[in-house]
Amino acid sequence: MLRRQARERREYLQRRAQEERLRRQQDKKERLRQALDENRLLPTELRRQALALQKELEFETPGENGVTGSQDDEYRWAGLEPPKVMVTTSRDPSSRLRVFAKELCLVIPGARRLNRGRAEVGVLVSACRAAGVTDLLVLHETRGRPDGLVLCHLPHGPTAHFTLSGAVLRHEVGGLGGAPLGAPHILLHRLDSALGRRLGTILKHLFPVPRPQTRRVVTFANEDDVILVRNHVYRRQGKTVELEEVGPRFQLRPYLIRLGTLEQGDAADVEWRWHPYTATAPKRHLLSAT
Repeated sequence: MLRRQARERREYLQRRAQEERLRRQQDKKERLRQALDENRLLPTELRRQALALQKELEFETPGENGVTGSQDDEYRWAGLEPPKVMVTTSRDPSSRLRVFAKELCLVIPGARRLNRGRAEVGVLVSACRAAGVTDLLVLHETRGRPDGLVLCHLPHGPTAHFTLSGAVLRHEVGGLGGAPLGAPHILLHRLDSALGRRLGTILKHLFPVPRPQTRRVVTFANEDDVILVRNHVYRRQGKTVELEEVGPRFQLRPYLIRLGTLEQGDAADVEWRWHPYTATAPKRHLLSAT
């Protein structure tokens, strides 16, 4: 088992490195094509490779992507089988965090809740990997208030860290019926930057492929770099559509993405980190292009 995991890890890293090389090569081709179309000087770093790149451009059609694989290599088989999600908490959780973990399992179809007990992170991840779990969600709290979510995709990553705020349970929303358990449609609103698309990929693959007649919608809406998570059921009344929130609701703010799994900790490479104490931090929009 250990040899198999080591081999899969090496193959995964090789695919990632190859995709990164292809992406850089394609970026150079696009810059060269733009310079030739606009009849301006070539960038300095492309002048030595200009002739070789131009020969490759002759065999490519405009708009063709030279990268054969997906940038998110971890999700290349997503959709073939429904994901297997495990939800757990930090040690000694409060009653509110337990209820929130149960309701999060209602939002994600097929998710199961695991009592953490005294299990360490390494043992937890190894057990989930051996059981074929595709995603591990760990909830954290401060004084009974849920305030953190760690999403680890198995078997090789990535691991996304979120600050969780504004958690409202289903009974606090009020006027609710039974919780629908069907696979929902996923709406990703204003997650159109490179980072936003990456987070959208991580979040949407927690859910299986929905049926066309499904009447449930889970929305991840970006508002000032905070992802609002809402769970609705919609009904058609003639030409109008009525939305009913079934909860729970909460907000996510990403601050770290690592390429490894949760037990690797600081040993895993950092793909992205939030830097709030920079001069341009108030002006930037990280999750949206506008």
